[in-house]
Order: sequence, then structure tokens, then C-alpha cells
Amino acid sequence: MLGTGLIIAGVGHFTFARKEFQAQVPDWVPLKKDDTVIYSGLVEIAMGTALVFAPVKYRSTVGILAASLFVAVFPGNVSQYLNKRDGFGLDTDQKRLMRLFFQPVLIFWAIKSTKQKRLAAL
Repeated sequence: MLGTGLIIAGVGHFTFARKEFQAQVPDWVPLKKDDTVIYSGLVEIAMGTALVFAPVKYRSTVGILAASLFVAVFPGNVSQYLNKRDGFGLDTDQKRLMRLFFQPVLIFWAIKSTKQKRLAAL
């Protein structure tokens, strides 16, 4: 489910949500906002595909990589909040702030959903 969500989000970088994703690119990123959106879309599609199709023995590694992706994009969410940029229906400070608290949920989901059964008991 998480993998499919990442694939859909990645496709959105190229199509229906391109402008929305540009609102999340911090000003300090040295690339053009649109280039950053395209590259991050490719990464999201690749990560989503890996989550969907990874063999069992690699799933926990892919989960850690997916969690790392969610950590890496968190500064974009902070930037959107600090710069009061609308995107994805986040058109108030309160909504943008609440979005920040969802990122740890994604990180947890990526790790928890990909743990192997023998490791899940640890």
C-alpha cells in the first residue's frame, strides 16, 4: 500500500501535482524547483516500485531506504510551513503545521511494514 502510494505520488510529480510539489521545494536547494520536483518524482517512483516488488530478504533494507526518503523530504515540509506556501490543500498555517506531524507516521510505516517476521518480534 505504501509502495503504491509512492508510485502515485511520483507520477504526480510529472503530472497532476507538479505545481503542488514545487511549493515544497526549499529556496536553498541549488536546483530549479521544477528540476527538483522531477528528480524527486523519479526517486519516489523507484522507491515505490522497490517497496512493491522487493524480494522478502531485501524488504527491511528497502523500508529503511523509504524511511530515509521521508526524512530527506521533511525540510521541504518545514519550508512550506515557514514560507506559508499553499499546496495540497495546506492553505493555512494550522494545516501546514499538522502536516509536519504526519512525517514521523510515514517513517514509522515504512520501517514497520517492511520488517521481516523474525525481526518484528525484536
